[in-house]
Amino acid sequence: MDYAIRVLLAKVGLDGHDRGVKLLARSFRDAGIEVIYTGLWQTPAASVHAAMQEDADIIGVSLHSAAHMTIMPEVLKWQKHYGIEDVPVVLGGIIPQADYPALRDLGVAEVFNPGSSIAEIVAAIRKLAASRKDRDTESLLDAYAKGDVKSLARLITHIQRHGTEALTPQTAHDGGSGARVIGVTGAPGVGKSSFIAKLSGLLRARGQKVAVVAVDPTSPVTGGALLGDRLRMMRAEPDEGFFVRSLSSSNEQGGLGPRVGQVIELLDGFGFDTILLETVGAGQGDTAVLQITKEILLLLMPESGDDIQFSKAGIMEIASAYVLNKCDLPGADATHGNLLNTVGGDRPIWRVSALHDEGLEAVADWVAN
Repeated sequence: MDYAIRVLLAKVGLDGHDRGVKLLARSFRDAGIEVIYTGLWQTPAASVHAAMQEDADIIGVSLHSAAHMTIMPEVLKWQKHYGIEDVPVVLGGIIPQADYPALRDLGVAEVFNPGSSIAEIVAAIRKLAASRKDRDTESLLDAYAKGDVKSLARLITHIQRHGTEALTPQTAHDGGSGARVIGVTGAPGVGKSSFIAKLSGLLRARGQKVAVVAVDPTSPVTGGALLGDRLRMMRAEPDEGFFVRSLSSSNEQGGLGPRVGQVIELLDGFGFDTILLETVGAGQGDTAVLQITKEILLLLMPESGDDIQFSKAGIMEIASAYVLNKCDLPGADATHGNLLNTVGGDRPIWRVSALHDEGLEAVADWVAN
């Protein structure tokens, strides 16, 4: 393969131990794989729904709760429900070997135990990913035009891997087009994903269909990526009006990745009301998001700069509005004052705590109007 395969790692059920699956995620990244990790305590339905939106090449389930004969039939049921039976499902954990035949009869492609080496696991999932058949892009386009979400997800993959300009939609389905596209940028750790998760929830409560494109950095060493933004945005149950797609930067500069503009066009043509584009954790000069949309929310946090920092060219000057997140932390008043002194009142400045659900309604009003 001349592209990185995508593996979704799901920690399904009530098992509260994630040290092993996080180690696996990092090891996969170091093996040149793009890893989507969905976090602890996920339901089978939400995990498979995420795999469908992400168009994962492999669904990896990690279990250490001795519930594999209960949970895996549910995972495979939802796999069929979302029409992604061609995506191999693998299982790892403390699984008695006596249960391997029954799991394989259910449809589990591979079972790994604590003695399986990383090299063995990586080789097996590469082989499984390579066995997937090529998609008929004409059929995907037809289904996309009828509002099929799986086809939308697979067209995004096709564009990311092949860059075929012909896949840019010529006609939208009945939902129409004309989404409001808003970039969300800011430094690493400022809380972009958590903010987007809460803002999206408010927009969904107002009846909006929301799509999120979240870009994470690609390893310059291995070409792999840990795509962790979805972790903050997972819902307890699938929400058909909320679409999240994780992308890697492929080491492009500026905070985005290749062909993001075409991905936004596909989402726009699908009938979403709002599309939120989350950049890689950005520095002062990472302004590529301006090439996609002129509406940009810049997230800051307390003690993230003074008047001089806020006056510098680059990311500070491209913002349409500023969100001072984590205002529950010390230093919020001083940072807010410095920001006001620098940018004045020409652009909105909102004080927000995504953690405590404070201040987000005003941002939602701005997005929805």
